[in-house]
Amino acid sequence: MTQTIPQVDVRRADDRFETRLSWLDSKHSFSFSRHYDPQNTHHGLLLVNNDDVVSPGKGFETHPHQDMEIVTWVLRGSLVHQDSTGHTGVIYPGLAQRMSAGTGILHSEKNDAWRLGGAEHDEPVHFVQMWVLPDVNGITPGYEQLEIADTLLTGGLVPVASGMDHHRDAAAIRIKNKYAALYAARLAPGQSVELPDAPFLHLFVARGAVDLEDTGPLGTGDAVRFTAVGGQRVRADEPAEILVWEMHATVSGW
Repeated sequence: MTQTIPQVDVRRADDRFETRLSWLDSKHSFSFSRHYDPQNTHHGLLLVNNDDVVSPGKGFETHPHQDMEIVTWVLRGSLVHQDSTGHTGVIYPGLAQRMSAGTGILHSEKNDAWRLGGAEHDEPVHFVQMWVLPDVNGITPGYEQLEIADTLLTGGLVPVASGMDHHRDAAAIRIKNKYAALYAARLAPGQSVELPDAPFLHLFVARGAVDLEDTGPLGTGDAVRFTAVGGQRVRADEPAEILVWEMHATVSGW
């Protein structure tokens, strides 16, 4: 029997893959699009952690997905989601959102909320999009969103999306994987949270600066991949927002 070696793997913001277009600044924590590294395809069940800034009036035109759970977390501005199942939604800070691609779905994501009503704006939208595999393929495509801004005011780790049974009444939205959960925390200076204890964890500092117990300072865009170790405390040195994936399985072949 192979024993998993505990590991805390710090990945700095400047070391991420980057895609720059006239309307998009996208930073990738894992292999994505034309960026491929066979040693950096996933961690646990997490295949994509993209940190995107999209210009006003621009965005991702209609494109397909299949058999993927996609969670989008907006940090600043607003993002319009439209898909082939008839769902249209404006995603903004404090709104939990997921799309289950299942048997196949087409969708677009654009920074043009004014087209649904309101005054035109010139503010970019900044968001993190994360993909995990479902534990069952071929499900019916679906969409869910829920406002959780008030809960985030507690400063603790707030379940954003989960397929785990013990989160059934606590997670904001459900994903189709019983081995994974996403948390968010908005921390004031001096506030801290304790990370879950799980076989695989992924910590992403979406903004601000924090200090990770036994590791040290982390800044905006930094990430940490934990294997067979957890329970550390994360303390904010300044106003900060973190995203944490707790995962009890991994994938192979990616």
